[in-house]
Amino acid sequence: MNLASMYSGGKDSTFSLFKAIKDGHQISCLITILPDRDDSLFFHYPNVYCTVYQAECLGIPLISTKARCKGKEEELSALEQALREAKQTFGIDGIISGGLASKFQQENFQEICNKLGLKYDSPSWGIDQISYMHELLANKFVIMVVGVSAAGLDESWLGRILDSSALDELEYLSKKYGFNVAFEGGEAETFVLDCPIFKKRIEIKDAKKHWDGVRGYYEILDVKLVDK
Repeated sequence: MNLASMYSGGKDSTFSLFKAIKDGHQISCLITILPDRDDSLFFHYPNVYCTVYQAECLGIPLISTKARCKGKEEELSALEQALREAKQTFGIDGIISGGLASKFQQENFQEICNKLGLKYDSPSWGIDQISYMHELLANKFVIMVVGVSAAGLDESWLGRILDSSALDELEYLSKKYGFNVAFEGGEAETFVLDCPIFKKRIEIKDAKKHWDGVRGYYEILDVKLVDK
């Protein structure tokens, strides 16, 4: 099937893209929505502008659309605009997203796809989330934490790579503090530096931590794309 992939640059959208390609689908373009605030109802915010580098690593065209985050309708309007462009330009049959368990997101995205005559799928929907995190590492995804906003996740997590030790720690903290180990509730945000479908990997040359004592994000300022 000829698909577009909703793409934020994080682990979930990258893994859904990985699964779709592995299943034989053609991915004609990536779609990134650029929210103007960090409290978007639907879309990833930290470093989302860096999907341009990931698109280059993937060798897949990127459609980027800015979204005004003044409410649900404004955000969904930006998505609809991007999907119309993808359908007109690439003739897509449907889209995939990285949703794991958010019915709110799934229902709203499905509604727009129905309106445009597109199929909608979340390849990782309903997956056991601890198993999912281990599957990411088993498939050699290099994932960096770039945002935290939950009790138990402090400044030290910003810029940290998710390896087996970090995952063990996350499992412990998620049980202690009651947050979702896969961050489906927005407890943290991630950025993928490398994975099996990247033709190049990303090295971060410059970055800055922002921390207010409770929550924070890791701002990527400069990167280098390295041949694999």
